[in-house]
Amino acid sequence: MSSNPMNIPPISIAAVKSALIEQYSDPVLRRRASMLWGTRGVGKSSIVRQVANHFEVPLVDLRLTTIEPVDIRGAIYADEALAKTVWFPPEFLPSPDQPDGILFLDELTAADQRLQISAYSLILDRRVGNYQLPDGWQVIAAGNASFHGAISHDMGTALADRMFHFNVQTVVDAFLSYALAHDFAPEVMAYLKVRPDKLDDTQAQLAAEHLIGASPRGWEDISNVLKSGLSDSAKRVFVQGRIGAANAAEFFGVLRELQAGADVVRLLAARPGPDTAALLPKTLDGLYGMTYGLLAACVDHTTVARALEIIEQLPDIRGATPLPIKETQTLAMELLMQRALSNGLEAAILDSPSYHRYDAARRELANA
Repeated sequence: MSSNPMNIPPISIAAVKSALIEQYSDPVLRRRASMLWGTRGVGKSSIVRQVANHFEVPLVDLRLTTIEPVDIRGAIYADEALAKTVWFPPEFLPSPDQPDGILFLDELTAADQRLQISAYSLILDRRVGNYQLPDGWQVIAAGNASFHGAISHDMGTALADRMFHFNVQTVVDAFLSYALAHDFAPEVMAYLKVRPDKLDDTQAQLAAEHLIGASPRGWEDISNVLKSGLSDSAKRVFVQGRIGAANAAEFFGVLRELQAGADVVRLLAARPGPDTAALLPKTLDGLYGMTYGLLAACVDHTTVARALEIIEQLPDIRGATPLPIKETQTLAMELLMQRALSNGLEAAILDSPSYHRYDAARRELANA
């Protein structure tokens, strides 16, 4: 089987979010449903929540695998005045006094096929039974294809032809930006910088007939485990139970190298100059470990200023193996500025002689 049998080009989470925001802004395009395809844990549900939050509109989130067909169609009752049976629509569907919003049909392809008929009516005709979806509402569905290793029913061409389709894939740099903004454990960010192929190894795990593997959602869970107060032995058990034995063994192996390569606490406490240079990492793993460790430590004006001094000294690294010093310095400076701005610490950047020397050198190089 080809890697992309749907004939839909892959697109990043950020690009999907941007596209859905523009779609919602257009009253005509908003009436056409969109379908998000992607592996488990890739962030499909999160995208939809972010779009709803962007417009500050209500989000009705229906997990189709947890409801019955009658839950969408509603209940039938006898109207004696009309001498006919009438359907009562369910209360969770948008009412006429809610003119705008997003109706999210999650796990569409895994739902019972009887339930899919009702869901299809909402997507195709924006109605089910006597219920009519208000004009200002957008329908977004999400699901997995069979080759994603999930329970999945094929989508008919009649339905597929009436939707915009997005093949959602996580790009590691975008995920690391998300991780940084959400205070992930620095060990997770550093590991994925070293091993970006481990962000999502669903296909490899399926080929090996394994039940679990690494996924973006899994790494968020691992981050929470590492930041918890669990003992080291318990953390190892939980990591193994979330991403599998082989992935956990490699993660802890690289983690030891990251921790051995840089001591962030000692670096922050050291004096600028020779004392700092002596503690700078000599390996690529250590370099990334130090970078994300410093980012996690930057919680106030003092630590931001000190981190900038350390990053300024990266060219002082002297190791047996050549390292991408300039590239890492640029990455660290950009991430540190993002961190400072998001935490209201921009004054620490503007007051830093280290940053101003770095910025002047960068401008001089650009004008050369």
